[in-house]
Order: sequence, then structure tokens, then C-alpha cells
Amino acid sequence: MRRILLGLFVIIAALVAYLLVWPVPVKPVAWTVAPSPGYTGAHAVNTRLAGLETVDLGSHQGPEHIVLRNGWLYIAVESGAILRMRPDGSDRGVVLQTGGRPLGFDFDANGAMVIADPMAGPHGGLFRATGSGASAKLELLTDSVNNTPIAYADGVVVAKSGKVYFTDASQRFGAKAWGGTFNASVLDIIEHQSTGRLLEYDPATKATRVLLADLCFPNGVALSADEQHLFVAETGEYRIWKVATRAADLSAKAPQAGASVLMQNLPGYPDNLMRGENGRVWMGLVKPRGAFIDNSAGKPWLRALSMRLPKALWPVPPAYGHVVAFDESGQVLLDLQDPTGTYPETTAVTESGDRLYIQSLHAKSLGWLDKKKAGL
Repeated sequence: MRRILLGLFVIIAALVAYLLVWPVPVKPVAWTVAPSPGYTGAHAVNTRLAGLETVDLGSHQGPEHIVLRNGWLYIAVESGAILRMRPDGSDRGVVLQTGGRPLGFDFDANGAMVIADPMAGPHGGLFRATGSGASAKLELLTDSVNNTPIAYADGVVVAKSGKVYFTDASQRFGAKAWGGTFNASVLDIIEHQSTGRLLEYDPATKATRVLLADLCFPNGVALSADEQHLFVAETGEYRIWKVATRAADLSAKAPQAGASVLMQNLPGYPDNLMRGENGRVWMGLVKPRGAFIDNSAGKPWLRALSMRLPKALWPVPPAYGHVVAFDESGQVLLDLQDPTGTYPETTAVTESGDRLYIQSLHAKSLGWLDKKKAGL
């Protein structure tokens, strides 16, 4: 019996030691978070996103970002491809294969794709693609700023001026080095060191500069109607920023003129941002807020401990479908939810004349909703 008890003691001691001191990749810091409002007010629970129609993607999945251009849908998927197809799913084909994981992309005035891909090349970056299919060429525009690598190129939008605005979600956890885009995002948000940046690339000078730094996983980005400001989703802080395009070297830790929080204390993690019709800006809340993350904001040791658990036990919230339309003043115009999360990890909406195409991190098809059914 004594040997059994001694053996149990040794096992328990080893387990406790593992949970307390085993090295983990994150170095969490304390942060301050307001109590979650939950699904109340403008975000009251509803099922208006449930029962989506779907378009087959063949062997592809994860329609992370969708652009509607000249009657074609362009869709970035997990395989590293950008697909092109008609809105009904016909004539589907691969127009580009980056070899990485394209996230945000847009088109410049010449019709070339400008792509944020954190897994193409050595550590990702901002790329320009010309041609399509076998003749497509991928050109690196920039992969560094201020002598530091752009480790997690994420959201991107091209202004009429030709300037490209994009996010570097994390300097700590590049997607290629840390097991993919989702895994790296979890590590960055758990750690909360806020190393993300909003950047500008000027193709005329080939210069890259910082507009706003010290963000916790900045993600989607969209231009205001007059293109004087940018809307930026700060995923790890549950908020949306409004930043002047003229801003330079500002810090989210000490906001100055040119950068302000437009929406805050959202009930989930904001991901991509897309301009819609009639002044709407769409965002997707990719996951609901989790009690563990909020409750451990002031306990960095507890978040470090959670990273010693098997990956299946990491504190990642469950799937919950949620997209929101807001105006440039931050007023919520429309809130669509599917609490079942049947169509998982909604990242944003691409709006056409009659449909809302729902972007997703991992969905195996492309979901869409008739605008009349959505109340538009």
C-alpha cells in the first residue's frame, strides 16, 4: 500500500510540476477587460443567420475572404488557392495558388490582386498577383517594416490612390512558424502582448510605414466612404478602431488624434471587415467571448498554465455564427446570428445586390443569405 501511495504521490507531483513549470511558447501579460455585455441590446440573441443556402466549393474549404468583382466571386480558401466562380457556383476554377494561406485580398486599379498571405514565402507578407491559372505570377511587395519582419499579414484594402492598407496581426506568432493561421492567432490572443500593427504600403515609392502599433491581433480593415479613414478590427480586444489614413507611428496604448475606438466591448472576436451597400460596413464575430480568457485577464500565469494542456483542451470558445452591419459612426444597423454555429467561424459578409455571402474560417461550403430574408 505504501508503494502505491508513494507512486501516486510521485505521479501527482510530476503532473503539478508539469502544469506549473513546463516551457510554453507564450509569455502572457496582464490586461484589463470590461465585463462582457453578452448577447444583449443590439446584439440580442436571434436566429436570423440560421438555415443558410450553400454553394459547393468542391474539395476546398474555409472561404476566409470573398470579393465580388465584375460578376465573379473570388474566394480565398485553406488550400492556398483563390477560387473564381459565378454567384451560383458555376464555372468554378482556381485562378491563383499562393502556396500559403491567403487571408485578405483586394484588386488594384489595374485589376491585379493584392494579397495578404502570412504563409507564402519565408514568413509571408504582402503580394501582388497578375495573370491567372498556370500563367499567374506572384510578386512580393513587402515583408518588413522598420527593419522588422511582417510575420502575420492579414487584412488588406486598396485605396483609389493606389496605397495599400493592411494589418500585421502579430510580431510574436507568425502563422508559418506556429502551426497555421488559427493556431498562431490563439497563441497571440492568449499571450496578449499586443504587437500587431496597421500598415501602409505605397506602390509609388515601395515604402512601408506604420500607422498604428501595439494592437492585440489587428485583423480586418476597411476604408471609409471618403477614404480618409480606416476601420480596423482589433480581435483580441473586442473592438473596432477608426484611424486616419494620414496617421503615423501612433500607439494603441496611448491614442492620439487620428486614432480612436469606434466600437468596443463587443460580444465576440471581430475578424474581417468589408464595405457593403448604402453605407454599411460588415464585420464577422468569429467566436463568442470565452469566460476563461476574460476571467484570466489579470492572471497571466493561469493562461500560461492553460497552454500546457492538450490542444483539445485549450480555452477556445465554441462555434457561433454572427455577423454585424454598422455605419461609419459605429451604430449597429443589422445583427444576424446562428447560435448553433452550423456554419462555423463567420469572418465577415460580402454583399451583392440580392445576397449576403458569409465568409468563414473553416466552412466546407460557401454560405449565403437572401437580403430580403435578412431584412434588407
